[in-house]
Amino acid sequence: MQIDDNKLNALLERMVGEFGALASAPLVMLGDRLGLYKAMAGTGPVTVDQFSERTGLRLRYAQEWLNAQAASGFVDYDPGAQTFTLSPEAALVLADDTSPAFMVGGFEVLSSLYIDLDKVQKAFRDGTGLGWHEHHPSLFSGTERFFRAGYNANLEPSWIPALEGMRERLEAGARMADVGCGFGASTIVMAQAYPASTFVGYDFHEPSVVAARERAAAAGVADRVRFEVASAKSYPGRDFDLVAFFDCLHDMGDPVGAATHVRETLSPDGIWMIVEPFANDRLEDNINPVGRIFYSASTMVCTPCSLSQEVGLALGAQAGERRLADVARQGGFSRFRRATQTPFNLVFEARP
Repeated sequence: MQIDDNKLNALLERMVGEFGALASAPLVMLGDRLGLYKAMAGTGPVTVDQFSERTGLRLRYAQEWLNAQAASGFVDYDPGAQTFTLSPEAALVLADDTSPAFMVGGFEVLSSLYIDLDKVQKAFRDGTGLGWHEHHPSLFSGTERFFRAGYNANLEPSWIPALEGMRERLEAGARMADVGCGFGASTIVMAQAYPASTFVGYDFHEPSVVAARERAAAAGVADRVRFEVASAKSYPGRDFDLVAFFDCLHDMGDPVGAATHVRETLSPDGIWMIVEPFANDRLEDNINPVGRIFYSASTMVCTPCSLSQEVGLALGAQAGERRLADVARQGGFSRFRRATQTPFNLVFEARP
């Protein structure tokens, strides 16, 4: 085969960028864990000495970390004054946990992919699965931190209003079940937005349920939120006005079975809200930066998770609207529509 030197060199240049991204990721996590971004947020330019004194870091560590942040473009460097600045925009992404643009949780998620690499390799060779509970805990905490930003930004302002009549019902007082709730970020956001309603979060992973209860108490919503250990196919309760699956249906081994159970537990005029990673129906339409992230995460987490369960349908994180609609219809739902979307999520409304 004849080698195209221009194509080869372009790929090699891109790989240098890939190496830089991988090498900088642990430093972002260090900045988060040690409160370094928070120490820079809103303070203006700082010298290395000032930063070292403020954070308590040894001067040499402070210098090298700041150098790396400047080289990555996360921190602005002024060579004349030899100062470093965290811009207001960068602070929203790296320092403010409450910001809708906060992204650090994603680095925590990605770290688990490397920690669990040997386990996924074994699953690839054996053709078996790898359950959610078998991953490193950084996957659980990182998922909560990463997705919470999206829920804060979109859930109450746009997703709920996109469901026909649901905002009014929640404001008046409704019953909602959050299935696959994890650490309860989505449940807590809902409870804060709609104090007249009651909420229950279900998850099969007991450590996540314990964490969710702690977070609900800390958020001051434990009076109207409870969390229970239960699966998507067997959670208790009936006549829910709203049942929501946030970024979890594609992880389930038997999503049709889960859909069937949702149908059985909804009130006659209830709504099943399905939030899934953004995906088009065709692979060629998902070959883009967002699709790249979701396919990679799906290969390491979502697909093995589904394959570890009964049925093992393995929808994957890029299932797309057509396949998800088919799951809903097989589960007994006659109406299915895309209610709204963001660059990262599709939001569907299913009705009996």
